[in-house]
Amino acid sequence: MEKNRIKILGIPIDDITEQEALERADAMINDGAWHQICTVNPEFIMEAQRNPSFRAVLQAADLNTPDGFGVLLAARWLGTPLRGRVTGVELTLGLARLAAIRGYRIFLLGAAPGVAEAAAAALVKRWPTLCIAGCYSGSPAPEDDEQQRQIITLARPHILLVAYGHPRQELWIARNQPFLRIPLAIGVGGTFDYLAGKVPRAPHFIRRIGLEWAFRLAMQPIRWRRIIDAVPAFLFTVLWQEGILRHRG
Repeated sequence: MEKNRIKILGIPIDDITEQEALERADAMINDGAWHQICTVNPEFIMEAQRNPSFRAVLQAADLNTPDGFGVLLAARWLGTPLRGRVTGVELTLGLARLAAIRGYRIFLLGAAPGVAEAAAAALVKRWPTLCIAGCYSGSPAPEDDEQQRQIITLARPHILLVAYGHPRQELWIARNQPFLRIPLAIGVGGTFDYLAGKVPRAPHFIRRIGLEWAFRLAMQPIRWRRIIDAVPAFLFTVLWQEGILRHRG
């Protein structure tokens, strides 16, 4: 096991803070290679148990940040506590600030038509010197890969943010990065919707006490199956597979 990296149900998670994640991202952008960062929450880990291709992507990613209170709770139960969360939203905001300072170009791919543009406008309003290389709603379907690669290649971004939802966005990045070779690509889920004001984000105090899932369920009841997967099913699976429940039974 690598230093400062743990595993939950076979999925590597880096014990890293937001500031450290941004420092790592900055180094990745400048090292001449191409990279993928994943923001791993309980839903990712559960999907990886059913989806070997997704599991392989998470195991090969350059950095897996702990996104989700359930991940922190599971890590503590397993005796390998993590220092905090690094969510897709906060990482996106940090990268936008970093890009505005460094002059990095950001491309926003995914979400519904017009949402990426609205998210980009919100970021530029906050950091006027930020350079948006392009926005495109696109598609996660493999048959559309070549067209999207052409559009993104012409934009020459340093950072690619992909909002197709997991596992499609991570699989899209892993499939296309060998051709694109963008310094840094990250799947950011519903981040564009939050930035564009399409979906409300839980207040800070709710996020801090780990009840963001309850807020999401209240705002979007249609998510109930995902919430079950991310909260009770995930925690039970961790307890059972790691032997904690069996040893107490």
